[in-house]
Amino acid sequence: MKQVYLLTGKPGTGKTSLIKQAVAGMGSKAGGFYTEEIRSEGVRLGFRLVTLDGQSAILAHVNIHSPYRVSKYGVDIDNLDRVGVSALLKAAQQCDLVVVDEIGKMELFSANFRGAILQIINSGKRVLGTIMLNANPWADAIKLKPQVNLITVTRATYPQVLEGLLRWLKATESLKL
Repeated sequence: MKQVYLLTGKPGTGKTSLIKQAVAGMGSKAGGFYTEEIRSEGVRLGFRLVTLDGQSAILAHVNIHSPYRVSKYGVDIDNLDRVGVSALLKAAQQCDLVVVDEIGKMELFSANFRGAILQIINSGKRVLGTIMLNANPWADAIKLKPQVNLITVTRATYPQVLEGLLRWLKATESLKL
Protein backbone atom coordinates (compact mmCIF):
# COMPACT_ATOMS: atom_id res chain seq x y z
CA MET A 1 0.00 0.00 0.00
CA LYS A 2 1.33 3.42 -0.97
CA GLN A 3 2.29 5.67 1.94
CA VAL A 4 1.67 9.03 0.22
CA TYR A 5 -1.83 10.10 -0.87
CA LEU A 6 -1.79 13.32 -2.90
CA LEU A 7 -4.89 15.07 -4.24
CA THR A 8 -4.72 17.27 -7.31
CA GLY A 9 -7.30 19.14 -9.34
CA LYS A 10 -8.55 22.55 -10.28
CA PRO A 11 -9.17 25.21 -7.61
CA GLY A 12 -12.53 24.92 -5.89
CA THR A 13 -12.98 21.16 -6.32
CA GLY A 14 -12.76 20.48 -2.58
CA LYS A 15 -9.23 19.17 -2.05
CA THR A 16 -8.69 20.99 1.25
CA SER A 17 -12.21 20.09 2.41
CA LEU A 18 -11.48 16.42 1.71
CA ILE A 19 -8.35 16.57 3.82
CA LYS A 20 -10.12 18.33 6.70
CA GLN A 21 -12.99 15.80 6.61
CA ALA A 22 -10.65 12.81 6.52
CA VAL A 23 -8.38 14.06 9.30
CA ALA A 24 -11.37 14.92 11.52
CA GLY A 25 -12.45 11.27 11.44
CA MET A 26 -9.03 9.79 12.19
CA GLY A 27 -8.31 7.80 15.27
CA SER A 28 -4.58 8.47 15.14
CA LYS A 29 -2.54 11.64 15.46
CA ALA A 30 -2.03 13.95 12.48
CA GLY A 31 0.13 17.05 12.13
CA GLY A 32 1.18 19.49 9.46
CA PHE A 33 -0.77 22.31 7.85
CA TYR A 34 -3.43 23.36 5.40
CA THR A 35 -3.97 26.66 3.61
CA GLU A 36 -7.04 28.84 3.59
CA GLU A 37 -8.02 31.97 1.73
CA ILE A 38 -7.95 35.40 3.36
CA ARG A 39 -11.02 37.30 2.17
CA SER A 40 -12.50 40.71 2.82
CA GLU A 41 -15.95 41.64 1.51
CA GLY A 42 -15.86 38.69 -0.89
CA VAL A 43 -12.48 39.59 -2.38
CA ARG A 44 -9.54 37.20 -1.97
CA LEU A 45 -6.59 39.09 -0.54
CA GLY A 46 -4.23 36.22 0.16
CA PHE A 47 -3.63 32.88 1.82
CA ARG A 48 -2.97 31.77 5.38
CA LEU A 49 -1.17 28.68 6.68
CA VAL A 50 -3.00 26.95 9.53
CA THR A 51 -1.28 24.14 11.41
CA LEU A 52 -3.23 21.22 12.80
CA ASP A 53 -2.06 22.25 16.28
CA GLY A 54 -3.57 25.74 15.94
CA GLN A 55 -0.81 28.07 14.74
CA SER A 56 -1.33 30.34 11.75
CA ALA A 57 0.67 32.72 9.59
CA ILE A 58 0.16 34.64 6.38
CA LEU A 59 1.65 32.76 3.43
CA ALA A 60 0.82 35.27 0.70
CA HIS A 61 -1.02 38.57 0.47
CA VAL A 62 -1.63 41.40 -1.98
CA ASN A 63 0.06 43.79 0.49
CA ILE A 64 3.26 41.75 0.92
CA HIS A 65 6.20 43.15 -1.00
CA SER A 66 8.40 40.17 -1.80
CA PRO A 67 10.65 39.03 -4.63
CA TYR A 68 8.58 35.82 -4.55
CA ARG A 69 5.30 36.46 -6.34
CA VAL A 70 2.42 34.41 -7.66
CA SER A 71 -0.02 36.54 -9.61
CA LYS A 72 -0.88 39.56 -7.45
CA TYR A 73 0.33 37.93 -4.22
CA GLY A 74 3.67 38.44 -2.51
CA VAL A 75 4.81 35.24 -0.79
CA ASP A 76 6.28 35.32 2.74
CA ILE A 77 8.93 32.59 2.69
CA ASP A 78 9.97 33.33 6.29
CA ASN A 79 6.44 32.59 7.56
CA LEU A 80 6.28 29.42 5.46
CA ASP A 81 9.58 28.18 6.87
CA ARG A 82 8.88 29.26 10.45
CA VAL A 83 5.32 27.92 10.70
CA GLY A 84 4.69 25.53 7.79
CA VAL A 85 8.02 23.72 7.50
CA SER A 86 8.32 23.53 11.31
CA ALA A 87 4.86 21.93 11.49
CA LEU A 88 5.80 19.37 8.82
CA LEU A 89 9.04 18.39 10.55
CA LYS A 90 7.34 18.18 13.95
CA ALA A 91 4.58 16.01 12.46
CA ALA A 92 7.16 13.73 10.83
CA GLN A 93 8.69 13.11 14.27
CA GLN A 94 5.58 12.97 16.46
CA CYS A 95 2.53 12.01 14.37
CA ASP A 96 1.14 9.04 12.50
CA LEU A 97 0.16 11.19 9.51
CA VAL A 98 1.76 14.28 7.97
CA VAL A 99 -0.70 16.67 6.30
CA VAL A 100 0.58 19.10 3.67
CA ASP A 101 -1.89 21.35 1.86
CA GLU A 102 -0.37 22.23 -0.43
CA ILE A 103 2.65 21.44 -2.55
CA GLY A 104 2.10 24.41 -4.83
CA LYS A 105 3.76 27.27 -6.63
CA MET A 106 3.95 29.51 -3.54
CA GLU A 107 5.39 26.82 -1.27
CA LEU A 108 7.94 25.67 -3.85
CA PHE A 109 9.80 29.00 -3.58
CA SER A 110 11.18 27.68 -0.26
CA ALA A 111 14.20 25.39 -0.43
CA ASN A 112 13.45 24.37 3.18
CA PHE A 113 9.92 23.34 2.18
CA ARG A 114 11.16 21.30 -0.79
CA GLY A 115 13.75 19.60 1.41
CA ALA A 116 11.21 18.77 4.11
CA ILE A 117 8.78 17.30 1.57
CA LEU A 118 11.47 15.06 0.05
CA GLN A 119 12.68 13.97 3.47
CA ILE A 120 9.18 13.10 4.68
CA ILE A 121 8.11 11.29 1.49
CA ASN A 122 11.34 9.27 1.42
CA SER A 123 11.04 8.40 5.14
CA GLY A 124 8.15 5.99 4.63
CA LYS A 125 5.90 8.20 6.78
CA ARG A 126 2.21 8.39 5.84
CA VAL A 127 1.49 11.67 4.03
CA LEU A 128 -1.84 13.16 3.01
CA GLY A 129 -1.65 16.27 0.90
CA THR A 130 -2.52 18.28 -2.14
CA ILE A 131 -0.25 19.05 -5.07
CA MET A 132 -0.56 21.54 -7.88
CA LEU A 133 -2.30 20.38 -11.05
CA ASN A 134 -0.28 22.52 -13.47
CA ALA A 135 3.03 21.29 -14.80
CA ASN A 136 6.06 22.07 -12.66
CA PRO A 137 9.30 20.07 -12.89
CA TRP A 138 9.71 19.67 -9.12
CA ALA A 139 6.05 18.86 -8.38
CA ASP A 140 5.86 16.53 -11.40
CA ALA A 141 8.84 14.55 -10.05
CA ILE A 142 7.01 14.12 -6.73
CA LYS A 143 3.88 12.91 -8.55
CA LEU A 144 5.94 10.18 -10.24
CA LYS A 145 7.51 8.77 -7.07
CA PRO A 146 6.57 5.09 -6.59
CA GLN A 147 5.21 5.65 -3.06
CA VAL A 148 2.73 8.31 -4.28
CA ASN A 149 -0.93 7.61 -5.00
CA LEU A 150 -2.05 10.64 -7.07
CA ILE A 151 -5.80 11.26 -7.20
CA THR A 152 -7.48 13.92 -9.36
CA VAL A 153 -10.46 15.54 -7.63
CA THR A 154 -13.44 17.06 -9.42
CA ARG A 155 -16.75 18.17 -7.97
CA ALA A 156 -18.32 15.05 -9.48
CA THR A 157 -15.74 12.65 -7.97
CA TYR A 158 -15.61 14.25 -4.50
CA PRO A 159 -17.76 11.56 -2.77
CA GLN A 160 -15.78 8.68 -4.31
CA VAL A 161 -12.46 10.33 -3.49
CA LEU A 162 -13.55 10.84 0.13
CA GLU A 163 -14.59 7.19 0.39
CA GLY A 164 -11.24 6.03 -1.04
CA LEU A 165 -9.32 8.39 1.22
CA LEU A 166 -11.13 7.13 4.33
CA ARG A 167 -10.48 3.52 3.26
CA TRP A 168 -6.77 4.30 2.79
CA LEU A 169 -6.54 5.96 6.21
CA LYS A 170 -8.32 3.05 7.89
CA ALA A 171 -6.12 0.48 6.14
CA THR A 172 -2.89 2.31 6.90
CA GLU A 173 -3.96 2.86 10.53
CA SER A 174 -4.58 -0.86 10.97
CA LEU A 175 -1.14 -1.65 9.51
CA LYS A 176 0.58 0.23 12.33
CA LEU A 177 -1.28 -1.64 15.09
